[in-house]
Amino acid sequence: MRFYWLVLGILCVWRVTHFFYAEDGPWDAVIHLRRRAGTGFWASLLDCFYCMSLWIAAPLAWFIGQEWKERLLLWLALSAGAILVERLTAPQPPPAHYIEDKEQDRDLLRRKEDPVPRNNSTSIES
Repeated sequence: MRFYWLVLGILCVWRVTHFFYAEDGPWDAVIHLRRRAGTGFWASLLDCFYCMSLWIAAPLAWFIGQEWKERLLLWLALSAGAILVERLTAPQPPPAHYIEDKEQDRDLLRRKEDPVPRNNSTSIES
């Protein structure tokens, strides 16, 4: 197998998986497909990019590969490559906005104690 078949296979698996996972399709065809899938196995498959990439990669690996060992490894490699492409191209959520309030001096929580004055003049004499 040539390297460009691997690259083309990864891109094909990513494109088809991304289409069913994240797009509406022409004339909202994927939306209608999702509604018909309901809430069972097929609906959960359409909601999981990782799961769907395995199902999309299987027939493509069978078509590209020549021996059963190559097809098995190619199946997982195509799915993993599509997942990597998805992670690289997916929009990242913005970082969490964190604001810390300035600390205020509050006498109830912490009190600065005055040092105890030491009186050196008093001593115990016997």
